[in-house]
Amino acid sequence: MSRLELLNASSLEELQQHTDSVDQLYIEKMAALLEQLRESENLHAERQTDQLDYFTLWLHQIKTPISAISLLTQSSRAKEAKQISQELVRLEDYTHMVLNYIKLEEPGADMDLAMVDLDDIIKKAIKKYSILFIYKGIKLDYKPLGIRVLSDGKWLQNLLEQILSNSLKYTLEGTISIYLDPVNAETVIIKDTGIGIGSEDLPKIFNKGYSGMNGRLQEKSTGLGLFLSKKICKRLGHQFSIDSQPGKGTCVAIDMSRADLQVFD
Repeated sequence: MSRLELLNASSLEELQQHTDSVDQLYIEKMAALLEQLRESENLHAERQTDQLDYFTLWLHQIKTPISAISLLTQSSRAKEAKQISQELVRLEDYTHMVLNYIKLEEPGADMDLAMVDLDDIIKKAIKKYSILFIYKGIKLDYKPLGIRVLSDGKWLQNLLEQILSNSLKYTLEGTISIYLDPVNAETVIIKDTGIGIGSEDLPKIFNKGYSGMNGRLQEKSTGLGLFLSKKICKRLGHQFSIDSQPGKGTCVAIDMSRADLQVFD
């Protein structure tokens, strides 16, 4: 916070009572600048609110045509329906990503913490992307984990969906595996046989807007997915890490034991 912001009307008035005419001119100028600053901050806040309202409305409205197209493809036997279905999944991903981004940026957003069945959450995420598993010919290696965790079911599902989406996006063939870490029974591993991430990109993958070399080459990355995943984990109090090698795939580890809660940055 600047020194100007620390000033207020009462402190300026008090200064005026104990200064000469020359100093009073400076004080009046400071008061005018302070008022301009306040007006600028209010205008900025109003614009942010307007933008948030617009994007939230747009995201809810676009769900209607997405649902309509989805129903049409289900009733169609055309060869193009498969491709349309895949693109619909991606479109839904992008809209949900923006909606989650907006929600994560809202101050004071609440969590609904409860003991949730991790397998129920995983199965919902798998079901959402089942069409991509089928069309891309990617195998799924998953057996029920049989554990319950303290978390927010909705946000945990968003997290797992984002990780699965990334794995499917960058896995051209092979397998995506979901299992518990043999060393730490509270850590879930999601491992793929995709194109992997270069060592020079790994330190930056959680930065907002960073897509990395493979993301740019594949023209599939928004640079938001892993940034949002990290923020969701911070919100839930879970630990999140990624290990990857080019050509050998990526391994995501989520420690479901909850660390102390932290508010958003």
